[in-house]
Amino acid sequence: MTDAEALRALMEADRWIDRVIAQRDHLPETEELATLEGQLRVEIVAIRGAEEAIAPLRAAYEEVAARAERLQRRRRELQAALAASTGGARDLSAMQHELESVAAQGDLADDETLELLGSIEERESHVERLRGDIKPKLARREELRGVVEQLRASLDDEVSSLRAARDERVREVSEPLRTRYQRAMDRVGTSGAAQIVAGRCDGCRIALAPLDLDRAKNLVDGTFMDCPSCGRVLVA
Repeated sequence: MTDAEALRALMEADRWIDRVIAQRDHLPETEELATLEGQLRVEIVAIRGAEEAIAPLRAAYEEVAARAERLQRRRRELQAALAASTGGARDLSAMQHELESVAAQGDLADDETLELLGSIEERESHVERLRGDIKPKLARREELRGVVEQLRASLDDEVSSLRAARDERVREVSEPLRTRYQRAMDRVGTSGAAQIVAGRCDGCRIALAPLDLDRAKNLVDGTFMDCPSCGRVLVA
C-alpha cells in the first residue's frame, strides 16, 4: 500500500468516526426529548401552581364550615330554649331577636360554604385535567429516554469498532507522515488530511491559489503538501 493510499484510508476512517459521533450527539430523538422536557417543566409548574391555589380555599372553607356549624348549633339551642321558655316577654323577645340574627348569619355562612366548595371542586377538576393532559407526554418522555439510550449505546459500540479499525490504518501510515497527520488533526479536528476537490481543500472548503494548485499537481510521488489555510495534509 502506498503512502497516499494509507493516508487516504486513515482520513476516511477518521471522517467516518466523526460522522458517527455527530449522529450520536445529534439524534432527532434527543432533540425531541429536550423539547418535550421543556414543555413538561412548564406544565408541571402550572400543575403545582394550580394545586397550591387550592390550599387557601380549603382553609377558608374549613373556617367558614366551622362557623356555620357553630351558628347552626346555637340556632338549635335558641329554638329549644324558646320552645321550653316560661320567661317574660322581654327575655323571649331577646332570644327571638338573637335567633333571627343567628339564622341570618347561618344562612350567609352556608352560602359562603357552598360557594367555596364550588370553587374548590372547579379548581380540583382543572388540576385533574392538567394531570390528564400531561400523562401522554410523560409516557412519550420515558419512551424517548429508552430509545435514546439504546441508540447511543449502539453508536458508541460502532465508534469503538471504528476506532479499533482506525488503529490498523494508523500503523499503515509511515513516519514522519503519520506525525504530520496527527499534528494537523490535533489543530483542526475530524481528520489530519484532506483532498483537493474542484480546486478547494475539502477539509476547510477554502479555494487554493493557482500556484498552490500547480504545486500540488507536480509533487513527486510519495510527497505531500499541506493546505495553506488549514494545515491538513493534502492527498491527491
